[in-house]
Amino acid sequence: MNSIRETPDVLRYTAFSDDPEGGNPAGIVLDATGLSDEEMLAIAAEVGYSESAFLTAPSDSAGSSTSDVGRAYAIRYFSPKAEVPFCGHATVATAVALGERIGPGDLIFTTKAGTVPVTVTREGEALRATLTSVEPHIEEIAADDLAEALAALDWPAGDLDPALPPRIAFAGARHLVLAAATRERLARLAYDFARLEALMHRLDLTTLQLVWRASAEVFHVRAPFPVGGVVEDPATGAAAAAFGAYARELGLVPEATVLTLHQGEDMGRPGVLTVELREGDRRIRVGGAGTRISA
Repeated sequence: MNSIRETPDVLRYTAFSDDPEGGNPAGIVLDATGLSDEEMLAIAAEVGYSESAFLTAPSDSAGSSTSDVGRAYAIRYFSPKAEVPFCGHATVATAVALGERIGPGDLIFTTKAGTVPVTVTREGEALRATLTSVEPHIEEIAADDLAEALAALDWPAGDLDPALPPRIAFAGARHLVLAAATRERLARLAYDFARLEALMHRLDLTTLQLVWRASAEVFHVRAPFPVGGVVEDPATGAAAAAFGAYARELGLVPEATVLTLHQGEDMGRPGVLTVELREGDRRIRVGGAGTRISA
């Protein structure tokens, strides 16, 4: 491809913060009709955020109702290097952008990972979006793969929190959850980019979810994202959903609870992610504020 035939309008919003300088920024193309995969990837690379979202009309009406007309979309997500099946922060940012245009309410997003409902609400002058994940699951990580991940991070095994064992968790995308024993360990993030990227490609991981438990329901998290072409994601909704499933599956939190995740502080882009678990519903709800980034 020599050039993008006509670059569509790209909106820029941040998710999980009501401050344009906080949270995780995403590019948003509200009408990507006719764009090829190569063109969407090129736009995402030019924008340079960890992900950009591209909307089109849904291919069919499965899972939607008459009331969804005009509020149901197919959505795809591209990092500067590749397409990802699901991206939580770009979902929240896109939902906020749509909420500003068509009003608060329910949205239906058809992603490559499955159908993701999103609810947009107004809180004072701000909009907040809450997504509901696809069915999650967690799995063990092989000892050799864990050793390789720790080596790439330059984390001694003794720096892990034994109360939060390593697992791979999925709620739309795969993430390796590793828990630091101290906040200081989490703050010191300097890893071998190529080595971690290679391992993540082999295990089909989107990010690592590095966590430190501050209290029963409050966690600080970081998310290395070398497979997306960036060192670290500032606020990661898909990883937050996966972590919610992990915490519940391992009995670390009650069946029904609300967790607060702080992310981006060590990058200078603080954001807050709310993770809600409901009794009798395995899906995870992840919510946060969002706002437009000034051009």
